[in-house]
Amino acid sequence: MIVWMKAKIMKRVLFLGAAHTQIPPLEYARSQGHHIITCDYLPNNPGHVLADECHPISTTDKDAILQLSKELKIDGIVAYASDPAAPTAAYVAENLNLPGNPYESVNILTRKDLFRKFLEKNGFNVPRSQSFHKKHEARCWVEELQAPVFIKPVDSSGSKGVTKLTSPAEFNQAFDHALSYSREKIVLIEKEIIRSSHQIAGDGFLVDGKLVFRSWADEHFDKLCNGLVPIGQTFPTTQSNEHLLIAHNETQRLVSKLGMKHGALNFDLIFDEQGDFYFLELGPRNGGCQIPEVIRYATGVDLIKYTVDTALGLPCEDLCMRSTNGYWSSYMIHSLADGIFRGIWLSDRVKPKIIEKNIWVQDGATIRKFRGSNDTLGTMILKFESMSEMNDMIENMEEDIRVIYN
Repeated sequence: MIVWMKAKIMKRVLFLGAAHTQIPPLEYARSQGHHIITCDYLPNNPGHVLADECHPISTTDKDAILQLSKELKIDGIVAYASDPAAPTAAYVAENLNLPGNPYESVNILTRKDLFRKFLEKNGFNVPRSQSFHKKHEARCWVEELQAPVFIKPVDSSGSKGVTKLTSPAEFNQAFDHALSYSREKIVLIEKEIIRSSHQIAGDGFLVDGKLVFRSWADEHFDKLCNGLVPIGQTFPTTQSNEHLLIAHNETQRLVSKLGMKHGALNFDLIFDEQGDFYFLELGPRNGGCQIPEVIRYATGVDLIKYTVDTALGLPCEDLCMRSTNGYWSSYMIHSLADGIFRGIWLSDRVKPKIIEKNIWVQDGATIRKFRGSNDTLGTMILKFESMSEMNDMIENMEEDIRVIYN
């Protein structure tokens, strides 16, 4: 008897970025036998070693990436866990008729100034905000809003360049800091929203325009060094079912208005003290901070797989909602001060809870105080026995995990 085996067709996949956080989709693509191409202006980024070929091109240079994509005849393009690269992926996909989302919509989602304007125009709650090129105009707006306000670059990610301004005397430094992280040289200034509880994080996924999967988490910050950069997400969220239904429906309303059809979404959402819902961000990509990896442990759903498959036009109809099983968190290893890295101290209590641990720096490396996601020294995934244990430990993790430096 002759058995016919259908051969797997190798696809050519271009990945925008090869940083530590972008390794998971590269590993999945390699497991599927695809031809892997990486683009990243940093030639020493670790993801390049998984590639069949790599190119030293900035992931934000959309025309250069488009030309390369034409030359290489790619079958799909992936911008994993990267806001700056997401518009480039959409631009290439749109021009080459590859699977993707509208370039204009992705650009809106990754530009804070455009996003705030879109929200206001379409009847979503939005904080009072304006964007500026010039410092003297921005100062007048700060005086009108009155502190506290947030000063942000419109086009950075990972909380880089963001300052919570509480004193007018610090305005010049905060504005210059934000401007230094903006490619467009535009700074957004907006009034602080007092949230009622934890900020909502997590990832979702669109199939044919429908939010078919989402896994919500609570976002956590380190009060000892920086209250703006996330240090971890805990699953499941402590938000009420009523709040989660509002978040789901408002997300669906937003992506429908934008014409978004396929792929991952990363959430940064809040409810204020009056119970009103706000989008802080809705990233058109997978989350960093190992969010997809934690979701895979907690729900069994592999959003990394679906991200690569969707970029290649492969079917994802089997993706459906699944609830969290157990208590899981990510944790970003970080330093409370500048110094020379000498290792990680772990308490006996936390050791058995660590499921994965990845250290990105070596002994003797110069490290910085945690000011943005680019200061992350490594990652962990932890599993806890209860919600109370998880929240207590993640909010006081300096008692169990410490970076040693001198």
